[in-house]
Amino acid sequence: MTPTARRHLAIGDVHGCAAALDALLALVAPRPGDVVIPLGDLVDRGPDTRGVLDRLIRFEADFPEVELVPLRGNHEIMMCEARDGFDQRRRWLECGGDATLGSYAPLEPGRSLAPVPAEHWAFLDERLVPFFESDDSLFVHANLYPDLPLTEQPDFMLYWEFFPEAPPPHVSGKRMICGHTRQRSGLPRVMPSAVCIDTGACKGGWLTCLCTETGEVWQADGAGRTRTMWLDEI
Repeated sequence: MTPTARRHLAIGDVHGCAAALDALLALVAPRPGDVVIPLGDLVDRGPDTRGVLDRLIRFEADFPEVELVPLRGNHEIMMCEARDGFDQRRRWLECGGDATLGSYAPLEPGRSLAPVPAEHWAFLDERLVPFFESDDSLFVHANLYPDLPLTEQPDFMLYWEFFPEAPPPHVSGKRMICGHTRQRSGLPRVMPSAVCIDTGACKGGWLTCLCTETGEVWQADGAGRTRTMWLDEI
């Protein structure tokens, strides 16, 4: 792989860990031509959802000529649905939304959605996509049916279904790259047909970035510590 080759850089569930995201991006140093693909669950649970969304909204300004393709996760779905009524809001708050609201209004956590700025709602409503595909990989938040193309996958699989014990190969022959299912080891779960890179960023674990072309893995935690490894070493 030449230094100027295009890289597809998947980032696991950030969950409001802005400090880990900043440390990870500094370590990876995205360069022109790269495609950065956060796999969803940017929000909730961690201390700074507001900081995470601010970072991604200004991403292209910080990294000129780097393409950002942010995926939608189940926590973004719950956050957006929290605007629809009391029951939806209560469900979201119970699943980590209280921490999100606390990042917008530290003195009044959980009281109102009003402090969330319009540009953040616009990012969640308009910028997120359900999946992404490269020459050799399928990027989703949660999971896939192996016999259906990406465009026919139901929302339940894309956003809610957990990583299986032995994921079967997808009909496309491409490897699935996903998050959603926390790996308590702090390391990606590597299978022949799939890799899960939710490594518990907001649970005392690591935030992971994977280059699908090279197998290089970068990690950062909330304290700013970093480490690197290769997928075939895990």
